Amino acid sequence: MSSFSLHLCSATRRERIDGVTHFIGEDASGWFGLLPQHARLVTVLDYGLARYRTDAPEWHYVALPGAVLSFRSNHLSITTRRYLQGTDFERINQALEDELRADERRLGVLKDHLSRLEREMSRRLSRIARP
Repeated sequence: MSSFSLHLCSATRRERIDGVTHFIGEDASGWFGLLPQHARLVTVLDYGLARYRTDAPEWHYVALPGAVLSFRSNHLSITTRRYLQGTDFERINQALEDELRADERRLGVLKDHLSRLEREMSRRLSRIARP
């Protein structure tokens, strides 16, 4: 059976998985699949789970906080800030949900800081504008 290579790249690590026979991911247009010898493709993957299969019967899951995917000459490259992968769907899915909650908390803190900064800037500008 024909296969391709998957290259997973993040800020802290890089992996190469040979013998990939199927890949399924999601971008802005929806779910799509890749098989060996697919035409050249570049897209941005959505936040979530992608999966791939080798000659082994189980699927391997990859949790991604968004990524750039490039398929060319039977080489699939996925570049992201971070990722988690494995065959245990429940563990990977739970890790993705935990990461999403942590991102939401960090975003809430950032919004709070920005709001305070805007109030302080308005206060100082009104003080400067007074005659």
